[in-house]
Amino acid sequence: MNYRISQRAATLSPSLTLAIDSKAKAMKAAGEDVVGFGAGEPDFDTPQHIKDACAQALADGFTKYTPAAGIPELRQAIADKFQRENGLTYKPSQIIVSCGGKHSCYNVILATCQEGDEVIIPAPYWLSYPEMVKLAGATPVILPTSDQTEFKVSPGQLRAAITPRTRLFVLNSPSNPTGSVYTPDEIKALGDVCVEKGVLIMSDEIYEHLLYDGAVHKSVASFSQAHYDHTIIVHGFAKAWSMTGWRLGFLAAPEPVARAIDAIQSHSTSNPTSFAQKGAVAALTGSQEHLPKWLAEYAKRRTYAWKKLNSIPGISCVNSKGAFYLFPNISKLGLSSTEFCSRLLEQEKVAAVPGIAFGADDYLRISYATSLANIEKGLDRLEKFVKGLAQ
Repeated sequence: MNYRISQRAATLSPSLTLAIDSKAKAMKAAGEDVVGFGAGEPDFDTPQHIKDACAQALADGFTKYTPAAGIPELRQAIADKFQRENGLTYKPSQIIVSCGGKHSCYNVILATCQEGDEVIIPAPYWLSYPEMVKLAGATPVILPTSDQTEFKVSPGQLRAAITPRTRLFVLNSPSNPTGSVYTPDEIKALGDVCVEKGVLIMSDEIYEHLLYDGAVHKSVASFSQAHYDHTIIVHGFAKAWSMTGWRLGFLAAPEPVARAIDAIQSHSTSNPTSFAQKGAVAALTGSQEHLPKWLAEYAKRRTYAWKKLNSIPGISCVNSKGAFYLFPNISKLGLSSTEFCSRLLEQEKVAAVPGIAFGADDYLRISYATSLANIEKGLDRLEKFVKGLAQ
């Protein structure tokens, strides 16, 4: 039998983050003492009141289909969140609830991009952005950045990359994988270029609540009506409420885009899980007292890891201002990021993600969404590995 695979599927690269996390978990299951820095998820449990709301929904028999775009109660709660926290006015009809932040991103790209279009993506990027663009038949245009600029693209870079074929600019702040956060002025300047050139912005704000050192998040949609009209915000419950396995994301978009995404979702996944949506309502409307505690713990881990990484000869690392990642530079060590991470896992039982997965081969991603004890042990092993390279 000739199982012909479509060209779009054949050109995709599997997710290296998930692959490395799976390998580390398999090694752990086999009894090996592996320290995992690969997963992009909080190590804290979902707050109890959210789980209780979901359990109550199950007990109440709330287990049937819902509208494809989500239950009205949740869409209203999301609209209220944007008004309350971001000063943005959205009608519930402009809100689409999805099966995760990744699903929201894919829906946006599929709804707005097609063959012949170009999508500008700053690198380092979250590894799924370019693959989603390819699936839509469009072309990813990568803008490289480095630790010298805190991994931020400049308005001049963006302007120079825009062509008549440019349809979308992907903006992710706070950033996965670097933890960089654009200032409000920097966000506005990038938005100004897109407004001037008529380019849509997909603003991935899922790490909005995870900020350090006085960093401020301001959505690009909030600067003017024109910025609002050019912006589609993608977001989700995974990071700030530790709901990664719940698979719940959301987006806010101009009405025509929201309608198109609603139609796409109605023919692909239909609705997100019914009873999980009740938990999401509780996440938005209930107590947020967990977040300051989590942020304090993340900040402690971040500071330790950043100092430790910079103390290792041959490694340099700018500090993150958001999310829960560090992105150390390993270019002086003489190995590709894939070779570095492969040998690190085999020799020292430490799982990190090679920077090549994010379009930056001189780096690797370290997640500090794990205990301080694990971070200390893992970075001690990393130091041992690096010192061994010099011998």
